[in-house]
Amino acid sequence: MTTTNLPTGAASSIAASSGSRGGSRERAWPRVVLAPMAGITNAPFRRLCRSFVGGDDTDLLYVSEMITARGLVEGNAKTERMARFAADEPVRSIQLYGTDPRTMGEAVRILVDGAGADHIDLNFGCPVAKITRKGGGAALPVRRALFGAIVRAAVQAAGPTPVTVKLRLGVDDRHQTYLDAGRRAADEGVAAVALHARTAAQHYSGRADWTAIGELKAALAPAGVPVLGNGDIWRPADALAMMRATGCDGVVVGRGCLGRPWLFRDLSLALAGGTAPPPPRLGLVTATLRRHAHLLAGWITEPLALLDIRKHVGWYLLGYPVGGDVRRRLTAATTLDELDTELQRLEVHADLAPLPGSDAQPRGKTSGPHRVVLPDGWTDHPDDPTPLVADDPTPTSGG
Repeated sequence: MTTTNLPTGAASSIAASSGSRGGSRERAWPRVVLAPMAGITNAPFRRLCRSFVGGDDTDLLYVSEMITARGLVEGNAKTERMARFAADEPVRSIQLYGTDPRTMGEAVRILVDGAGADHIDLNFGCPVAKITRKGGGAALPVRRALFGAIVRAAVQAAGPTPVTVKLRLGVDDRHQTYLDAGRRAADEGVAAVALHARTAAQHYSGRADWTAIGELKAALAPAGVPVLGNGDIWRPADALAMMRATGCDGVVVGRGCLGRPWLFRDLSLALAGGTAPPPPRLGLVTATLRRHAHLLAGWITEPLALLDIRKHVGWYLLGYPVGGDVRRRLTAATTLDELDTELQRLEVHADLAPLPGSDAQPRGKTSGPHRVVLPDGWTDHPDDPTPLVADDPTPTSGG
């Protein structure tokens, strides 16, 4: 029995039996994972999430934004900036997107050997047309031979560093790929498989099909590969319900934490059998918003931070009846001093509680359903291992 350990005080160790790919495994994986989200899960946001949990975060993993394999290999400046980790991060976890096995392998080596990454997640769930029209993201598992080659290249290049995959149900209801892709990924030696239980055609509409998570868990049980569920987790009760209903080993949380970095504390408490505190009063929310903006300024400069924080304002204030004028003034701030001044105006309402049930309101993307754009004839040749085009060096949604 060999053991690959993530850094002390961070995500739990991954225990895996030695031997050939596809052999029996027994593995542990963090039960709560921050989903990589473009423009969201940068180092400042990850730090905020960790700060609410404190030192007891051994069952949590915070994944960085998605970057492209080609961009990293070619030295794209934006990609390299996005691949940065803060010095205080106990685990360097990042999601990688690519459509070519060779490029994927090179990118993984750069991340592991050069950037000191402790975990690599592979994106096979992105539903964005820019990605799927090139055979990437949620479209790629349709080409099962190519999918297997990419996962194999990443696992081999990573060595003892754990590699995981993120899937969707498939392209649409007629082209569901999650069971085959999950089995292939397990055979290639991944440490865990996460499933966003929607098709690419759904985008972020409708309800996630938690039944499929249970089916994938049953399919991978013989291999001992953990399965994590993703989709419609807004509150700790949702995570508990998903795990009870599906038997999955943990959850991946994306949109539910937007404007709520304390959700990881609440999830950790709930999974440990404790009771999460009630939704915070407005005073804590505005203090967190202020800290978020200041952390961003230290990471990407003040002007860029004030632009970036605008999208977070609505998420932080969702459910708090403060009025549209307050939101407009906050998003109009062009300096940290202006933002602080507007936030100070809200101190008189520091004890204001959110409206009942607002913590369960969907936040972030709600688009869909949409027609998935695929390359011509893409579904006709599932065993063709040839990449359609070179990877796009620019990043996009994490899916």
